[in-house]
Amino acid sequence: MSLSGGCRCGACRYDLDGNALPAVYACHCRDCQTMSGAAFTLQAPIPPARLSLTGAVAEWTNVSRNGYETIQRACARCMTRLYSVNAGRPGIALLRAGTLDRSDEVAPILHLWTDRKQPWITLAAEMEAYPRAAPEGRMETLFAGNFS
Repeated sequence: MSLSGGCRCGACRYDLDGNALPAVYACHCRDCQTMSGAAFTLQAPIPPARLSLTGAVAEWTNVSRNGYETIQRACARCMTRLYSVNAGRPGIALLRAGTLDRSDEVAPILHLWTDRKQPWITLAAEMEAYPRAAPEGRMETLFAGNFS
């Protein structure tokens, strides 16, 4: 069984191996805000091999603030960003959780870069959150289920 998702116009579709929804996190950094045009992004770290994509995909490369090359992939027709890979995180694709057909069933388990979050966003006191990046090894622990 697999999970499905795709772009806004339907020209790009993907299947994600496995039947459990992946765990996701919210990133409040300025890059995510600017690239999404929203207050934060919801991303699911997954192995790229789990993703099977159909349709015309546009790719562009930029260099992240920490110097790593990032490749963004989006629908070539409507430009919905689907996922990205970063040379600084080999073996990990960041799937845009809002593109899942069942996106209404996911909620972030972690918030990153909260020192950049919009002031009108209030996080629950019990929510795991970090002012910048998560401590080393924490992401791997939290999202290990996405890789099994």
